[in-house]
Amino acid sequence: MSPDKRVVEAAEPTTTEHMPARDPGLPESVEIYDTTLRDGAQLEGISLTVDDKLRIADELDELGVHFIEGGWPGANPKDIEFFERAGTELRFERSNLVAFGSTRRPRGKVDDDPTLRNLLAAGTSAVCIVGKSSDYHVTEALRTTLDEGEAMVADSVAFLRAAGVRVLFDAEHFFDGWKENPEFSLRILEAAAEQGAETLVLCDTNGGALPHEVEAVVREITRHFKDDVKVAVHLHDDTGCGVANALAGVRGGAVQVQGTMNGYGERTGNCNLTTIIPNLTLKMGVRTLPEGRMSRLTSASNRIAEIVNFTPNPQAPYVGSSAFAHKAGLHVSAITRRKDAYEHVDPEAVGNGTRFVVSEMAGKATIDLKAKEIGIDLDGPALTSIIDELKRLEHEGYHFEAADGSLELLMRRAAGWTQPFFHLESYRVIVAEGEDLRHDTEAIVKLVVDGERIGRIGEGNGPVNALDAAVRAAIGAKFPQLAKVHLTDFKVRVLDTAKGTGAVTRVLIDSTNGRRSWSTIGVSENIIQAAWQALEDSLVYGLLHTEE
Repeated sequence: MSPDKRVVEAAEPTTTEHMPARDPGLPESVEIYDTTLRDGAQLEGISLTVDDKLRIADELDELGVHFIEGGWPGANPKDIEFFERAGTELRFERSNLVAFGSTRRPRGKVDDDPTLRNLLAAGTSAVCIVGKSSDYHVTEALRTTLDEGEAMVADSVAFLRAAGVRVLFDAEHFFDGWKENPEFSLRILEAAAEQGAETLVLCDTNGGALPHEVEAVVREITRHFKDDVKVAVHLHDDTGCGVANALAGVRGGAVQVQGTMNGYGERTGNCNLTTIIPNLTLKMGVRTLPEGRMSRLTSASNRIAEIVNFTPNPQAPYVGSSAFAHKAGLHVSAITRRKDAYEHVDPEAVGNGTRFVVSEMAGKATIDLKAKEIGIDLDGPALTSIIDELKRLEHEGYHFEAADGSLELLMRRAAGWTQPFFHLESYRVIVAEGEDLRHDTEAIVKLVVDGERIGRIGEGNGPVNALDAAVRAAIGAKFPQLAKVHLTDFKVRVLDTAKGTGAVTRVLIDSTNGRRSWSTIGVSENIIQAAWQALEDSLVYGLLHTEE
């Protein structure tokens, strides 16, 4: 066997600042192969435009993954356009773009196979082709013989190698096939390796493998091929073991892991690179990303989530907003003395940060740290007052860990601050009737601004929209920065359903000024009153933190 063994290396080695000692049995480094643009896009609810794909590819190159799988050229107009534009619009500095496709058709010829021709036309230096490595799928899905299944792989790899491109071979259904007929599965791998495939990708297509199985099989494969060819793993999360299986694969000798950002993928998703990368480097001492790139992991995760229009998982390991959030007073007290007391890694290593969440469980240390974070100095009595107030309000139904904007205003008021923008005298909300009305709600607000009493009417789709319009009409000319403040979400929750329509209601409003985002809260038996509380806090916070 004489495969082309050129390796896509990171531009620089991963930083060793946060790396532990590596087990001698583990590889020094592992290539990261991202397939978000193909496998990840198969997640129900994701529909990427070509521009979306180009932006994600750019984010992945900034992160420093070794390979970016762009899609299946020729399969649809979107992927055709992507590869055409990628060649001129993207300038990869750290990553290599890969085109994905399949082997030739059964009983077909490689030199006139459209899939293989499209792979070459994509113009990438490397391609990844998928072929059946399970005898069941060859005989039942392809409806051909095992010998033909092997020839399809060998012919396709040889054709692509002769054209001068690097070839990664994706052995589809490998772990299932190995259980049923390991001899045939190995024949498929040998056929690909003998024709020059540089990487053999062992794929758990149905996602049913478990870590002990993956490690044992990968170890057997790597021992068989020794250093003649690289072995990779491509794993799905149908058993909830995608990440664990990837780590087991590396323990078995795999030197490349394929996965997606945020674990996107069909069914329950692919193995999650935002967890795999730090686990390999920060826990196992295996190099992954280039020097200084690990700290971009959280921002890359969030930006890609924004592009695909999915809300980031706050509890995602390493990159989630709650990954290093501390709520209990005991934990926070310990962290003030030793930062690593309740954090398994330094959050800054992955671009995240420690966050102190304030609730009725908070102690003085939590409140003091949160105040310092905001820039408020609180003395002993003020600290005690805030803690008592928090406990009282949260007993009534407030939830300040979900309302950072309202919490900051509460703490400022406890320190003696009085908001200078406006004061409410009264408001009235009227719901109109009629199918042809463009706005079904009218709000009248009377505010006092610098001693002047101002009354305005606002119309909107519902009470919050109408109240917001009325306030802006009243004070917008005096505070033009308010035009930058926008409400982005509105949530209502009934807290004690046993009381029916008389139940206490909690309202949460999310807002942004384009530079920062915040949440505010209101609680009342009157849903309009709860909504006003949240809206008022949102506007006051926005005025406080938004420049003209």
